[in-house]
Amino acid sequence: MKNRLRNFMVGRYGVDHLSNAMLTASILALIINLFAKIQVLNYLVFAFILISYFRIFSKNINKRYQENMKFLQWWNPIRAKFNKTKNRVKQSKTHKFFTCPNCGQDIRIPKGKGRIKIRCPKCNEKFEGRT
Repeated sequence: MKNRLRNFMVGRYGVDHLSNAMLTASILALIINLFAKIQVLNYLVFAFILISYFRIFSKNINKRYQENMKFLQWWNPIRAKFNKTKNRVKQSKTHKFFTCPNCGQDIRIPKGKGRIKIRCPKCNEKFEGRT
């Protein structure tokens, strides 16, 4: 059985970030539809699942790769911003964050140092801040 599936998938694109995102979106739409009871969401879920499986079983690997790259160009900045915010929240108990007034660089300073002069590592601008 395992070899049958492996032989079937030979030459096919398989699962990528876009397929995972579409399947996740369809699950979220299903959960929302449990409470909202909107008929359009049923069609949206069905379409996402259908397109996702079409992409997974597709033999046009180059085209699916290009679609995934376009999706990642759109998704990676969003994910980076989310990760940055998540890390700031994690470190907010021990560090304070400042933004350089000259270049906009984010600078992390340990809390409890009082009023200090901060030097931007990127542009060497000096400014004061309270930690």
